[in-house]
Amino acid sequence: MYWSILVLAGLFEIAWAVGLKYTEGFTRLVPSLLTGTAMVISIVLLAIATKKLPLGTAYAVWTGIGAVGAVTLGIVLFGESAQPLRLLCVGLIVVGILGLKLTSAT
Repeated sequence: MYWSILVLAGLFEIAWAVGLKYTEGFTRLVPSLLTGTAMVISIVLLAIATKKLPLGTAYAVWTGIGAVGAVTLGIVLFGESAQPLRLLCVGLIVVGILGLKLTSAT
């Protein structure tokens, strides 16, 4: 259950990371409110997940999910670079996330 909560926290991290682009420096009210809400939800869910999961593992997985999602949506939504070496680096993050999950005692 705590791994599911952590994944959900990571998804909300993606939401707020992408939301930052739409806030235009927090000058747009609705995107700013939605982004702030996603930030709070993400942190609260991370805190819940760390009740049972190791802190270092949970934090690394949370940031990894956020990083992979932000890069992926940056490519899809904003036309950011999808160079093979960049995608390989994202793949390495995914491997790291899976490795942390597989080697976690919880």
